[in-house]
Amino acid sequence: MPPRPRFDRRAPVRELPNINDRINYPQLRVVDSDGAQLGVISREEALSVAKDRELDLVLVSEKADPPVCRIMDYGKYKFEQEKKAKEAKKKSHQTEVKEVKMRYKIDLHDYDVRIGQAQRFLKAGDKVKCTVIFRGREIQHTALAETLLRRMAKDLEEKAEIQQAPKREGRNMIMFLTPRKTPLVKKDDKKDAVVTKAVRTIPAPPRPTAAKVAGK
Repeated sequence: MPPRPRFDRRAPVRELPNINDRINYPQLRVVDSDGAQLGVISREEALSVAKDRELDLVLVSEKADPPVCRIMDYGKYKFEQEKKAKEAKKKSHQTEVKEVKMRYKIDLHDYDVRIGQAQRFLKAGDKVKCTVIFRGREIQHTALAETLLRRMAKDLEEKAEIQQAPKREGRNMIMFLTPRKTPLVKKDDKKDAVVTKAVRTIPAPPRPTAAKVAGK
């Protein structure tokens, strides 16, 4: 019986950045933190300059001759690079179409599950295809299916807007929702925004009649 393969329990080797004492080139072309050229100097001199400024010596171009280093705050530089990478990842998100399937006579629990799924898809920036599946004679109840889809659109209106209204497609009825780009303005909010006119709350005094005026 062949021996069992042994698992390597050692931690994976992390690639460390080429900064400070990890830079082994004897001669370096050094750029100061403000962009000024310090010229070609020895490794020891470059490390001394970085230490005096309480900054790091970072290798930025290993293939140059001699290699180019820059004096900077490496912690701050790393934070900014990670922030830029996250922003680029968000912008590069490609919109996908995720599907939520159900029957027109779905129970409340399963309906809430479908709503939760749709909310997650919309939050991720994806479109949602809501599909009601008909089986056998259920195709006769398209009106109930449309009512269900309209209800779903209403329950998701704060996060989504209808891209395609409920429509029968073969033995299914489908509706497409897309993430809402502008905040939803509800009717109550519209009422608050309207400036109401002043309304008289105390009745005006009665005008004198012609008889009273003649009696004077």
